[in-house]
Amino acid sequence: MLAFEQFLQSVSDIVWGYPLLILLFGTHVYLTFRLRFIQRFIGKAIRISLQRSSEGEGDVSQFGALTTALAATIGTGNIVGVATAVAAGGPGAVLWMWLTGVFGIATKYSEALLAVKYRITAANGTMAGGPMYVLERCMKMKWLGVVFAALTAVAAFGIGNMVQANSISTMVEHTFGVSPWITGIAMTVLTAIVIIGGIKSIARVCEALVPFMAIFYVLGCLILLGMHYETLPATLSLIFNSAFSGQAAIGGFMGAGMKEAIRYGIARGLFSNESGLGSAPIVAAAAQTKNPVRQALVSSTGTFWDTVVVCAMTGLVVVNSGEWMNGLRGAELTNKAFTDIPLVGPIVLTIGLLTFVFSTILGWSYYGEKAAEYLWGPRVVAPYRWLWVAAVMLGSILSLPIVWTFADIANGLMAIPNLITLLVLTGVLIAETRTYLWNGTIDADIKTTDTNH
Repeated sequence: MLAFEQFLQSVSDIVWGYPLLILLFGTHVYLTFRLRFIQRFIGKAIRISLQRSSEGEGDVSQFGALTTALAATIGTGNIVGVATAVAAGGPGAVLWMWLTGVFGIATKYSEALLAVKYRITAANGTMAGGPMYVLERCMKMKWLGVVFAALTAVAAFGIGNMVQANSISTMVEHTFGVSPWITGIAMTVLTAIVIIGGIKSIARVCEALVPFMAIFYVLGCLILLGMHYETLPATLSLIFNSAFSGQAAIGGFMGAGMKEAIRYGIARGLFSNESGLGSAPIVAAAAQTKNPVRQALVSSTGTFWDTVVVCAMTGLVVVNSGEWMNGLRGAELTNKAFTDIPLVGPIVLTIGLLTFVFSTILGWSYYGEKAAEYLWGPRVVAPYRWLWVAAVMLGSILSLPIVWTFADIANGLMAIPNLITLLVLTGVLIAETRTYLWNGTIDADIKTTDTNH
């Protein structure tokens, strides 16, 4: 078993190696230039995303689709993953992570646009879309769509379910001494109540939970930074300087060069915001929207909030604490950075992790469900939801490193067919953007909506 675990870890290292990182980040940059820096419309995108009214065919509001995607995206990577990047790549990794989020906005916009444009109405009356439908309907490569859906279904149970459930139960046990069985039962019941009702139920909960958890966490980080404001200028200078020169050894920190800062910053940034992996467009396809570009703009704000804001806050707190110089890594580094300040720090970290992880379980349940529906049809939806609920309980009481590694591999491989569609269909992306955005149609829609309100 140990040998098999080591084999899977080796495969995971290959999958998440330089070729995939270069392909992902390269796609981010390529689409940014081809779409004339779509990031300049982020203000308009945020404005549209806050409108909760029905704007066309779909299962949930644009805001509901966005918060569901954010629920799946904002997770342990935003807290523990950032600390891992800083420990391995030095303070400069924070800047590279941030830049990955900025350029990743273009990719998140692009995959959502294609998902809405090529979505279908399923036999049960709900919307269905995502890379698998783009591959089948536009690229005429159904076999690759099947591969993507199968990888999504596998990744969902690992990264989106059992690993998340285990991280919650473990943290609650260490912090409050509560048995994983009790935590597991509570989480299983809560998950069942939410997901059995489908995407509309999930979206309703996410609309309330996601803004709360994000605002609470960011405000908590701002308080922590404010309490040590005198070192903040030096921290910002350190992050920028070490991003391009590397960080020399200080104290217990062994030192990281520029290559490590770039590698770990980009890797954790990509893993955190999921731009290019093809997961978020699955829920974007369920949104009520007048045209593909409108929802694409809304979806692009997910990467902005996830990486440009939330990950940046964590990075600043971790680097500003100075704990990264003491040889700490991952969760240990995050915990020390936040608990360095009594009362405020532990509260922010505990509530942040609890809400981030639980929301990930909800969001990924929909991704996995739609992937399974693509493979076996609507009849699989109900049993899939119950299987998902059971997996939450199993993940709460068992530590399954093999599940994590295998899901990590599947998660990385999801990106390849999705990126193929984005690069091949760049012409479609440009044409749709020109029709609805560059020609001002979106502006007219916003004015009409504001007038109706």
